[in-house]
Amino acid sequence: MIPAVPAAYWLVKSEPDAFSWDQQAANGVEPWTGVRNAQAAINLRAMRPGDLAFFYHSNLGREIVGVVEVVRAAYPDPTDPTGRWPCVDLRARHPVPRPVTLAAMKAEPRLDGLALIRQSRLSVVPVSAGHWALIAAMGGL
Repeated sequence: MIPAVPAAYWLVKSEPDAFSWDQQAANGVEPWTGVRNAQAAINLRAMRPGDLAFFYHSNLGREIVGVVEVVRAAYPDPTDPTGRWPCVDLRARHPVPRPVTLAAMKAEPRLDGLALIRQSRLSVVPVSAGHWALIAAMGGL
């Protein structure tokens, strides 16, 4: 059986001292909560089950360390008392054999335009299929 091709690719960022790849992997499925930025919220609402995302450690490490899959589309974030902000459920798929650093991505001219570099403050950004394939190759996937 040929695996389905995701409709979209993403990158989600987390500070590893707050929530790390190891915690995501141990928990299996985890709600991606706490997003409080309008553009990142739009991106969360666009995610669909089956989409894939790179798991990026921000601040400490600044590198892509894993791949997660969207398993539940956007719903109200249970950590938000206003009900305004969404979250999605993500399942850990696998670690990246060779973590891909921000420095390596910035040094790769074919990644020009990557949202992680252009919009570095956003915690949820889209990744084009071409950028996904290149980063996956850089990481040994």
